Amino acid sequence: MTITPATSLRDLAFIVCTALHCQGTTAVLSGGGAATVYAPEAYQSRDLDFILGFWSALGGESDAALRALGFTQHGGTYSNAATPFTLEFPAGPLMVGEERIFEWDTLTQGEYLLYILQPTDCVRDRLAWFLFNNDFSSLEQALAVATRHPIDLEAIENWARREGVSRQFAFFRSRYLAEKSGG
Repeated sequence: MTITPATSLRDLAFIVCTALHCQGTTAVLSGGGAATVYAPEAYQSRDLDFILGFWSALGGESDAALRALGFTQHGGTYSNAATPFTLEFPAGPLMVGEERIFEWDTLTQGEYLLYILQPTDCVRDRLAWFLFNNDFSSLEQALAVATRHPIDLEAIENWARREGVSRQFAFFRSRYLAEKSGG
């Protein structure tokens, strides 16, 4: 795949992840980009946040792989004139709130692959932004992913309890159950 102005965020995620994988770097898509992959009709992110599975910073061959795709680094952001989408690599490890994530999904699209948070963890990631930052757009992203993919609601509730936000989780749960039942 070539990166063009028409390249979707999803396709760009596959291109970037595969290029990094080929250089030996495991980069897991998180944040709004993961929500867009899981629920594109409900949310469209403008950037891709990849957390590196085993390193805290890009460098060497990984950085060369991004340059080969036409990306240039500006501070903590990578941009490419051929696409409006940007790349960011927040410091790892891969976490949701205070919980470290050790497993993720691997999606394939032809010869391309994408490491991505599992739907339940994607929902928790988006809920973290809602619960801790009052970001209501992240709540909507969490609901969009949760209503379109199987999730473990009990695991999310237990995580919310450990994070000390059980009461706020109840708001998500009521919205989720209402949307799942068509109400």
